[in-house]
Amino acid sequence: MSGSRMMRAIRVSEFGAPSVLRLCSDVPVPQPGHRQVLIRVRACGVNPVETYIRSGSYARKPTLPYTPGSDVAGVVDAVGEGVTAVKAGDRVFTTAAQSGGYAEYAVAADDCVHKLPDALDFTQGAAIGIPYFTAYRALVHKAHAKAGETVLVHGASGGVGVAACQLSRALGLRVLGTAGTPEGMKLALGNGAHCAFNHREEGYTDRIMEATDGRGVDVIVEMLSNVNLGKDLQLLAYGGRVTVVGSRGSIEINPRDTMAKESSIIGVTLFSSTPEEKRECAALLFAGMEGGWLRPVVGPQYPLEKAAQAHHDIIESPGASGKIVLTM
Repeated sequence: MSGSRMMRAIRVSEFGAPSVLRLCSDVPVPQPGHRQVLIRVRACGVNPVETYIRSGSYARKPTLPYTPGSDVAGVVDAVGEGVTAVKAGDRVFTTAAQSGGYAEYAVAADDCVHKLPDALDFTQGAAIGIPYFTAYRALVHKAHAKAGETVLVHGASGGVGVAACQLSRALGLRVLGTAGTPEGMKLALGNGAHCAFNHREEGYTDRIMEATDGRGVDVIVEMLSNVNLGKDLQLLAYGGRVTVVGSRGSIEINPRDTMAKESSIIGVTLFSSTPEEKRECAALLFAGMEGGWLRPVVGPQYPLEKAAQAHHDIIESPGASGKIVLTM
Protein backbone atom coordinates (compact mmCIF):
# COMPACT_ATOMS: atom_id res chain seq x y z
CA MET A 1 0.00 0.00 0.00
CA SER A 2 1.19 3.53 -0.69
CA GLY A 3 1.65 5.85 2.26
CA SER A 4 1.85 8.96 0.08
CA ARG A 5 -1.51 9.02 -1.70
CA MET A 6 -4.92 8.83 -0.06
CA MET A 7 -8.32 8.38 -1.65
CA ARG A 8 -12.00 8.36 -0.85
CA ALA A 9 -13.55 4.91 -0.66
CA ILE A 10 -16.57 3.15 0.80
CA ARG A 11 -15.59 0.82 3.65
CA VAL A 12 -17.66 -1.89 5.33
CA SER A 13 -16.53 -2.76 8.88
CA GLU A 14 -19.53 -4.92 9.83
CA PHE A 15 -22.20 -6.83 7.92
CA GLY A 16 -25.69 -5.34 8.02
CA ALA A 17 -28.09 -2.81 6.49
CA PRO A 18 -27.05 -0.30 3.80
CA SER A 19 -26.06 2.10 6.58
CA VAL A 20 -22.87 0.05 7.19
CA LEU A 21 -21.50 1.53 3.93
CA ARG A 22 -19.27 4.34 5.22
CA LEU A 23 -17.38 6.90 3.13
CA CYS A 24 -13.77 7.29 4.29
CA SER A 25 -11.39 9.89 2.89
CA ASP A 26 -8.13 8.53 4.32
CA VAL A 27 -7.86 5.17 2.53
CA PRO A 28 -4.40 4.50 1.02
CA VAL A 29 -4.31 4.22 -2.77
CA PRO A 30 -3.40 0.59 -3.57
CA GLN A 31 -0.25 -0.17 -5.55
CA PRO A 32 -0.40 -2.53 -8.56
CA GLY A 33 1.58 -5.73 -8.05
CA HIS A 34 2.69 -8.32 -10.59
CA ARG A 35 0.14 -8.60 -13.45
CA GLN A 36 -2.08 -5.97 -11.80
CA VAL A 37 -3.50 -2.70 -13.11
CA LEU A 38 -4.26 0.42 -11.05
CA ILE A 39 -7.34 2.20 -12.40
CA ARG A 40 -8.43 5.75 -11.66
CA VAL A 41 -12.13 4.99 -11.23
CA ARG A 42 -14.66 7.18 -13.02
CA ALA A 43 -17.72 4.97 -12.46
CA CYS A 44 -18.60 1.70 -10.74
CA GLY A 45 -21.63 -0.49 -11.31
CA VAL A 46 -23.85 -1.52 -8.38
CA ASN A 47 -25.01 -5.15 -8.48
CA PRO A 48 -27.60 -6.97 -6.32
CA VAL A 49 -24.96 -9.51 -5.23
CA GLU A 50 -23.08 -6.68 -3.51
CA THR A 51 -26.09 -6.05 -1.28
CA TYR A 52 -26.22 -9.74 -0.31
CA ILE A 53 -22.50 -9.74 0.52
CA ARG A 54 -22.86 -6.53 2.55
CA SER A 55 -25.76 -7.97 4.55
CA GLY A 56 -23.72 -11.07 5.45
CA SER A 57 -26.27 -13.42 3.83
CA TYR A 58 -24.10 -14.45 0.87
CA ALA A 59 -22.13 -17.70 0.79
CA ARG A 60 -18.81 -15.87 0.30
CA LYS A 61 -17.94 -13.38 3.01
CA PRO A 62 -15.00 -11.00 2.50
CA THR A 63 -12.61 -10.25 5.35
CA LEU A 64 -13.68 -7.10 7.20
CA PRO A 65 -13.16 -4.24 6.61
CA TYR A 66 -13.56 -4.27 2.83
CA THR A 67 -14.56 -2.04 -0.09
CA PRO A 68 -17.46 -3.39 -2.24
CA GLY A 69 -17.73 -3.28 -6.00
CA SER A 70 -16.23 -5.08 -8.97
CA ASP A 71 -17.48 -3.43 -12.20
CA VAL A 72 -15.18 -0.45 -12.62
CA ALA A 73 -14.58 1.84 -15.59
CA GLY A 74 -11.91 4.50 -15.73
CA VAL A 75 -8.39 5.31 -16.87
CA VAL A 76 -5.26 3.22 -16.26
CA ASP A 77 -3.14 5.09 -13.70
CA ALA A 78 -0.25 2.62 -13.47
CA VAL A 79 0.55 -0.99 -14.30
CA GLY A 80 2.51 -3.60 -12.40
CA GLU A 81 5.28 -5.83 -13.63
CA GLY A 82 4.34 -8.16 -16.49
CA VAL A 83 1.36 -6.15 -17.79
CA THR A 84 1.45 -5.66 -21.57
CA ALA A 85 -2.17 -5.49 -22.74
CA VAL A 86 -2.89 -1.99 -21.35
CA LYS A 87 -0.81 1.06 -20.42
CA ALA A 88 -1.21 4.25 -18.39
CA GLY A 89 -3.82 6.53 -19.96
CA ASP A 90 -5.91 3.77 -21.57
CA ARG A 91 -9.69 3.85 -21.09
CA VAL A 92 -10.70 0.51 -19.56
CA PHE A 93 -13.37 -1.47 -17.75
CA THR A 94 -12.98 -4.45 -15.46
CA THR A 95 -15.13 -7.31 -14.22
CA ALA A 96 -13.25 -7.90 -10.96
CA ALA A 97 -11.72 -5.01 -9.03
CA GLN A 98 -9.63 -6.85 -6.44
CA SER A 99 -9.40 -3.92 -4.03
CA GLY A 100 -13.06 -2.91 -4.39
CA GLY A 101 -14.63 -0.56 -6.92
CA TYR A 102 -16.54 1.86 -4.67
CA ALA A 103 -13.39 3.98 -4.53
CA GLU A 104 -11.43 6.60 -6.45
CA TYR A 105 -8.74 4.04 -7.34
CA ALA A 106 -8.96 0.28 -7.72
CA VAL A 107 -6.56 -2.55 -8.53
CA ALA A 108 -7.56 -5.41 -10.86
CA ALA A 109 -5.78 -8.43 -12.36
CA ASP A 110 -4.71 -7.67 -15.92
CA ASP A 111 -6.69 -10.58 -17.39
CA CYS A 112 -9.90 -8.97 -16.04
CA VAL A 113 -9.14 -5.54 -17.53
CA HIS A 114 -10.46 -4.72 -21.01
CA LYS A 115 -10.13 -1.66 -23.21
CA LEU A 116 -13.25 0.50 -23.35
CA PRO A 117 -14.14 1.61 -26.89
CA ASP A 118 -14.50 5.37 -27.39
CA ALA A 119 -18.16 4.88 -28.39
CA LEU A 120 -19.04 4.05 -24.76
CA ASP A 121 -18.75 6.46 -21.84
CA PHE A 122 -17.46 5.50 -18.39
CA THR A 123 -20.93 4.92 -16.89
CA GLN A 124 -21.70 2.50 -19.74
CA GLY A 125 -18.33 0.85 -19.16
CA ALA A 126 -19.27 0.32 -15.51
CA ALA A 127 -22.48 -1.41 -16.65
CA ILE A 128 -20.74 -4.15 -18.68
CA GLY A 129 -18.95 -6.40 -16.16
CA ILE A 130 -21.21 -8.61 -14.09
CA PRO A 131 -24.39 -8.00 -16.17
CA TYR A 132 -23.03 -8.95 -19.59
CA PHE A 133 -20.67 -11.69 -18.45
CA THR A 134 -23.48 -13.22 -16.36
CA ALA A 135 -26.00 -13.02 -19.21
CA TYR A 136 -23.53 -14.69 -21.60
CA ARG A 137 -22.71 -17.41 -19.07
CA ALA A 138 -26.42 -18.13 -18.49
CA LEU A 139 -27.36 -18.19 -22.17
CA VAL A 140 -24.32 -19.83 -23.77
CA HIS A 141 -22.26 -21.73 -21.20
CA LYS A 142 -25.18 -23.03 -19.11
CA ALA A 143 -28.37 -23.07 -21.21
CA HIS A 144 -26.53 -23.76 -24.51
CA ALA A 145 -29.11 -21.55 -26.24
CA LYS A 146 -29.21 -21.89 -30.02
CA ALA A 147 -30.38 -19.60 -32.79
CA GLY A 148 -34.08 -20.09 -33.45
CA GLU A 149 -34.96 -20.92 -29.84
CA THR A 150 -37.21 -18.74 -27.70
CA VAL A 151 -35.85 -17.15 -24.51
CA LEU A 152 -37.83 -15.50 -21.72
CA VAL A 153 -35.88 -12.86 -19.79
CA HIS A 154 -37.53 -12.26 -16.41
CA GLY A 155 -36.64 -8.76 -15.21
CA ALA A 156 -35.64 -7.59 -18.67
CA SER A 157 -35.27 -3.93 -17.70
CA GLY A 158 -32.46 -4.35 -15.14
CA GLY A 159 -28.72 -4.55 -15.76
CA VAL A 160 -28.54 -8.31 -16.42
CA GLY A 161 -31.94 -8.23 -18.14
CA VAL A 162 -30.96 -5.62 -20.72
CA ALA A 163 -27.71 -7.50 -21.33
CA ALA A 164 -29.59 -10.79 -21.79
CA CYS A 165 -32.01 -9.19 -24.27
CA GLN A 166 -29.24 -7.65 -26.37
CA LEU A 167 -27.16 -10.85 -26.34
CA SER A 168 -30.15 -13.08 -27.11
CA ARG A 169 -31.13 -10.97 -30.09
CA ALA A 170 -27.54 -11.01 -31.38
CA LEU A 171 -27.44 -14.81 -30.97
CA GLY A 172 -30.53 -15.25 -33.15
CA LEU A 173 -33.05 -16.08 -30.42
CA ARG A 174 -36.68 -15.01 -30.22
CA VAL A 175 -36.74 -12.79 -27.15
CA LEU A 176 -39.62 -12.35 -24.70
CA GLY A 177 -39.09 -10.03 -21.72
CA THR A 178 -40.93 -9.15 -18.53
CA ALA A 179 -40.78 -5.96 -16.48
CA GLY A 180 -42.76 -4.43 -13.63
CA THR A 181 -43.59 -1.05 -15.18
CA PRO A 182 -44.66 0.28 -18.60
CA GLU A 183 -41.31 2.12 -18.77
CA GLY A 184 -39.48 -1.14 -18.12
CA MET A 185 -41.43 -2.91 -20.87
CA LYS A 186 -40.55 -0.12 -23.31
CA LEU A 187 -36.89 -0.43 -22.30
CA ALA A 188 -36.93 -4.17 -22.96
CA LEU A 189 -38.52 -3.68 -26.39
CA GLY A 190 -35.90 -1.07 -27.23
CA ASN A 191 -33.06 -3.44 -26.38
CA GLY A 192 -33.83 -6.60 -28.27
CA ALA A 193 -37.08 -8.05 -26.90
CA HIS A 194 -39.64 -8.98 -29.58
CA CYS A 195 -42.48 -8.94 -27.01
CA ALA A 196 -42.74 -7.56 -23.46
CA PHE A 197 -45.10 -8.49 -20.61
CA ASN A 198 -45.86 -6.82 -17.28
CA HIS A 199 -45.15 -9.41 -14.59
CA ARG A 200 -47.34 -7.47 -12.14
CA GLU A 201 -50.46 -8.07 -14.22
CA GLU A 202 -52.79 -10.99 -13.55
CA GLY A 203 -52.53 -13.71 -16.15
CA TYR A 204 -49.30 -12.51 -17.74
CA THR A 205 -48.01 -16.10 -17.94
CA ASP A 206 -51.03 -17.04 -20.05
CA ARG A 207 -50.10 -14.29 -22.50
CA ILE A 208 -46.53 -15.60 -22.67
CA MET A 209 -47.83 -19.06 -23.55
CA GLU A 210 -50.11 -17.51 -26.21
CA ALA A 211 -47.09 -15.74 -27.70
CA THR A 212 -45.46 -19.16 -28.19
CA ASP A 213 -48.66 -20.70 -29.63
CA GLY A 214 -48.87 -22.85 -26.51
CA ARG A 215 -45.49 -24.48 -27.06
CA GLY A 216 -43.64 -22.73 -24.23
CA VAL A 217 -40.17 -21.20 -24.10
CA ASP A 218 -36.86 -22.98 -24.51
CA VAL A 219 -34.77 -20.93 -22.08
CA ILE A 220 -35.63 -18.70 -19.13
CA VAL A 221 -33.14 -16.26 -17.61
CA GLU A 222 -34.49 -15.87 -14.07
CA MET A 223 -33.52 -12.96 -11.80
CA LEU A 224 -36.01 -13.62 -8.98
CA SER A 225 -36.36 -17.37 -8.75
CA ASN A 226 -37.80 -17.35 -5.21
CA VAL A 227 -40.91 -15.75 -6.73
CA ASN A 228 -41.04 -17.15 -10.26
CA LEU A 229 -39.46 -20.60 -10.40
CA GLY A 230 -42.69 -22.58 -9.93
CA LYS A 231 -44.36 -20.66 -12.78
CA ASP A 232 -41.23 -20.88 -14.91
CA LEU A 233 -41.34 -24.68 -14.93
CA GLN A 234 -44.85 -24.55 -16.37
CA LEU A 235 -43.81 -22.06 -19.06
CA LEU A 236 -41.06 -24.26 -20.45
CA ALA A 237 -41.22 -26.19 -23.70
CA TYR A 238 -40.05 -29.80 -23.84
CA GLY A 239 -36.35 -29.90 -22.93
CA GLY A 240 -36.52 -26.34 -21.63
CA ARG A 241 -33.96 -24.83 -19.27
CA VAL A 242 -34.30 -22.30 -16.44
CA THR A 243 -31.07 -20.52 -15.57
CA VAL A 244 -31.15 -19.19 -12.00
CA VAL A 245 -29.28 -15.89 -12.02
CA GLY A 246 -30.83 -14.41 -8.86
CA SER A 247 -32.84 -15.40 -5.81
CA ARG A 248 -33.76 -13.66 -2.58
CA GLY A 249 -35.09 -16.62 -0.63
CA SER A 250 -36.52 -20.12 -0.82
CA ILE A 251 -39.46 -21.47 -2.80
CA GLU A 252 -41.47 -24.69 -2.95
CA ILE A 253 -41.75 -26.32 -6.37
CA ASN A 254 -43.29 -29.52 -7.70
CA PRO A 255 -40.48 -31.68 -9.17
CA ARG A 256 -43.05 -33.39 -11.40
CA ASP A 257 -43.14 -30.20 -13.42
CA THR A 258 -39.59 -31.04 -14.57
CA MET A 259 -40.34 -34.68 -15.36
CA ALA A 260 -43.01 -34.44 -18.05
CA LYS A 261 -40.93 -32.00 -20.09
CA GLU A 262 -37.51 -33.34 -19.06
CA SER A 263 -36.62 -29.77 -18.20
CA SER A 264 -33.62 -28.48 -16.26
CA ILE A 265 -32.99 -25.95 -13.51
CA ILE A 266 -29.44 -24.62 -13.80
CA GLY A 267 -27.70 -22.41 -11.27
CA VAL A 268 -25.45 -19.65 -12.60
CA THR A 269 -22.52 -18.01 -10.83
CA LEU A 270 -19.96 -15.89 -12.59
CA PHE A 271 -17.24 -16.72 -10.06
CA SER A 272 -17.05 -20.29 -11.40
CA SER A 273 -16.03 -19.19 -14.91
CA THR A 274 -12.78 -20.62 -16.22
CA PRO A 275 -10.16 -18.32 -17.79
CA GLU A 276 -11.06 -19.78 -21.20
CA GLU A 277 -14.76 -19.00 -20.67
CA LYS A 278 -13.92 -15.45 -19.62
CA ARG A 279 -11.79 -14.91 -22.75
CA GLU A 280 -14.53 -16.32 -25.00
CA CYS A 281 -17.13 -14.04 -23.44
CA ALA A 282 -14.87 -10.97 -23.60
CA ALA A 283 -14.21 -11.59 -27.29
CA LEU A 284 -17.90 -11.74 -28.14
CA LEU A 285 -18.71 -8.67 -26.03
CA PHE A 286 -15.95 -6.67 -27.68
CA ALA A 287 -17.35 -7.67 -31.07
CA GLY A 288 -20.72 -6.41 -29.84
CA MET A 289 -19.24 -3.07 -28.83
CA GLU A 290 -17.51 -2.73 -32.21
CA GLY A 291 -20.67 -3.80 -34.03
CA GLY A 292 -22.81 -1.36 -32.08
CA TRP A 293 -25.38 -3.82 -30.70
CA LEU A 294 -23.85 -3.96 -27.23
CA ARG A 295 -24.95 -0.69 -25.64
CA PRO A 296 -25.41 -0.76 -21.85
CA VAL A 297 -28.41 1.18 -20.55
CA VAL A 298 -27.45 3.29 -17.54
CA GLY A 299 -30.23 3.98 -15.07
CA PRO A 300 -29.98 5.96 -11.82
CA GLN A 301 -26.56 7.47 -11.05
CA TYR A 302 -25.36 8.23 -7.53
CA PRO A 303 -22.25 10.01 -6.24
CA LEU A 304 -19.90 7.82 -4.18
CA GLU A 305 -21.20 9.22 -0.88
CA LYS A 306 -24.72 8.00 -1.75
CA ALA A 307 -23.70 4.31 -1.99
CA ALA A 308 -26.03 3.36 0.86
CA GLN A 309 -28.98 4.90 -1.00
CA ALA A 310 -28.00 2.99 -4.15
CA HIS A 311 -27.96 -0.28 -2.17
CA HIS A 312 -31.41 0.47 -0.79
CA ASP A 313 -32.86 1.42 -4.16
CA ILE A 314 -31.52 -1.54 -6.16
CA ILE A 315 -33.47 -3.91 -3.88
CA GLU A 316 -36.54 -1.80 -3.02
CA SER A 317 -37.31 0.00 -6.30
CA PRO A 318 -40.68 -0.96 -7.85
CA GLY A 319 -39.16 -1.61 -11.28
CA ALA A 320 -35.62 -1.62 -12.62
CA SER A 321 -34.72 0.78 -15.39
CA GLY A 322 -31.18 0.22 -16.55
CA LYS A 323 -27.99 -0.22 -14.56
CA ILE A 324 -27.43 1.59 -11.25
CA VAL A 325 -24.00 3.25 -11.26
CA LEU A 326 -21.83 5.14 -8.74
CA THR A 327 -19.84 8.05 -10.17
CA MET A 328 -16.61 9.51 -8.81
